[in-house]
Amino acid sequence: MARESTAKTDTSITEHLHELVLNSSDVEDFLNELAQVSARNLSEPGDEVLCAITLLRQRKAATVTSSSPAAAAVARLEYEFSQTPSMEASTSQATVSVPDVREDGRWPEYSASLLGQGVRSVLAVPFELEGETKAALLLYSSRPNRFESRVLEFAEDFVGQTSLALRLAVRFANHSETAANLRATLESRTVIDMAVGIIMAQNRCSQQDAFEILKTASSTRNSKLHDVAASVVNSLGQGPARTHYDG
Repeated sequence: MARESTAKTDTSITEHLHELVLNSSDVEDFLNELAQVSARNLSEPGDEVLCAITLLRQRKAATVTSSSPAAAAVARLEYEFSQTPSMEASTSQATVSVPDVREDGRWPEYSASLLGQGVRSVLAVPFELEGETKAALLLYSSRPNRFESRVLEFAEDFVGQTSLALRLAVRFANHSETAANLRATLESRTVIDMAVGIIMAQNRCSQQDAFEILKTASSTRNSKLHDVAASVVNSLGQGPARTHYDG
């Protein structure tokens, strides 16, 4: 069992996770750090717990991070099987325990693969996230009945503490992705507007006529409107157009 002396206090864990969110470059980076923190807090000397974290999208494991190379080898099974403890935990939002893989008959092929990796017990605990994103903490042990009583309670408490940090990491990632998409849209719009202005000046025509010329060229060349606009702008030797959007 995990001893209280091996675990960080709630406050120190929370502070550490907040630092991870702020210092991680992306969600996967954060998940890797979180998996290592989880393994350190749930392992004992001479009794290592392997840890993986699955991030699900469209009911498939989109991201799987792990605490060590040994954990990574086991976690690869999450990509190979559509029905696993982590999938069930994530979709049902309930903890799934496999006290002894050898005696469990819920996922025969998956269990056989786990036994081949030397895994005898598994625990999957879902994170409390927002929207469609689902995630679960996966714990593996070479000992049967490893994740019971106090260890199970500690694992669920740990996930409860870390869920907020993971929600923040996912939210930041979504914001960054939205900002990147907005920046790309604005840059594309800037190039098109500049090209229209150049065509208006060269042909002494209206803005609508200039835009139609650009669209016709796009259709004739079978190229994207943005690419044709960029070629018009670059033909003046001004280089790529820039937008002042800073995100």
